[in-house]
Amino acid sequence: CSREKILKTAKALVEDTKLLVSGAASSQDKLAQAAQSSANTITQLAEVVKLGAASLGSDDPETQVVLINAIKDVAKALSDLIGATKGAASKPADDPSMYQLKGAAKVMVTNVTSLLKTVKAVEDEATRGTRALEATIEYIKQELTVFQSSEVPEKTSSPEESIRMTKGITMATAKAVAAGNSCRQEDVIATANLSRKAVADMLTACKQASYHPDVSEEVRERALRFGTECTLGYLELLEHVLLV
Repeated sequence: CSREKILKTAKALVEDTKLLVSGAASSQDKLAQAAQSSANTITQLAEVVKLGAASLGSDDPETQVVLINAIKDVAKALSDLIGATKGAASKPADDPSMYQLKGAAKVMVTNVTSLLKTVKAVEDEATRGTRALEATIEYIKQELTVFQSSEVPEKTSSPEESIRMTKGITMATAKAVAAGNSCRQEDVIATANLSRKAVADMLTACKQASYHPDVSEEVRERALRFGTECTLGYLELLEHVLLV
């Protein structure tokens, strides 16, 4: 029952996405209607996904986290899409903001598709771990794209904070290696959830530290390069676990 509701609501959200994209080229009223409709739909989708997660029972918290993360990704993508739509409103078709809008719409559809794949996999215990890992890999790739963008972080942090966050990567790496050795679904799911947070925290801390007032341009470039290399290396590790 939950799966059918999630599927139906997700399809409605994809339609809202199309309306948002087309709304950028139409009137402010149509754009406002599309934004309101998508906000209502994502609220409904979040509710049915939470009900689906609750139906799994408290004895499987890691899979519940996988589902909640999937809807969080969709919500974040929708927020980014609405922001991109506002930026592209009334702009000509060849304006750079229009390309940003198309990119945001693509990420949105990717994340909705990922959510639906996750919901389907939850019903099959044999594929839960594989799907969780695939979703985490996709999420990390999206986070890396944001990290590599020219967007300056809203706040800065100390280099010490960045160093502290690398410890999470070390712990997640050990967990990933253990999951690759055991091949148990629950170990793989736990690895997926831990990896997602560890890499996201590291990328955030690295970028914030690289823009600290005391950091030179040369050091900033090196820090950003190493943040990227670390993430790519970790993605390679997850791909190997997935292969195993």
